[in-house]
Amino acid sequence: MPDETSHLPPPEDVLEIGAPEQFAALAHPLRQRLLFALGHQPATVSRLAAQLDAKKGNVAHHLKVLREAGLVHIAETRQVRGGTEQYFQRTARHMVVAEPQAAGTAAMLAAFAQELERSPAETLRLRHLRLSPAQARALGETLTNLVDEAEEGGADQPLHGVLVALYQQAPPTDTTGST
Repeated sequence: MPDETSHLPPPEDVLEIGAPEQFAALAHPLRQRLLFALGHQPATVSRLAAQLDAKKGNVAHHLKVLREAGLVHIAETRQVRGGTEQYFQRTARHMVVAEPQAAGTAAMLAAFAQELERSPAETLRLRHLRLSPAQARALGETLTNLVDEAEEGGADQPLHGVLVALYQQAPPTDTTGST
């Protein structure tokens, strides 16, 4: 049988995460890892399960949740041995969480920790800086541009993950009871 392609447009450049179902979808480390795995090319449930060392049923379930949240879609289908093979793709190359929520942030950091655990090399730094609002904005833009404009190697090169976070530390709470 001939291949069937869904003829969906290529992924959007940026998707801003904001809907409750998107935050709910991001609240699981395996779904985060699936989004990481789908960062460069479409993949089947079988390929993702092998790549992430997960069960096909779990991968299929979590892809369904991501699909219902609008974070992935079926990019292509092919007839294989009497069945239909589906290739999943992220709906956007970059996903930005403009207003992070605790559950989504915790899941993203848990997925990041799992990736670091499996990685042969890592660089992880935490530094606190005193910055004016203008300095913080400029640093955030510089970090974003640095990651977005990084030149990628060929498909034969290892895949690296980058997590960029710039946050303002919350002011201390008054624990003495005085006002």
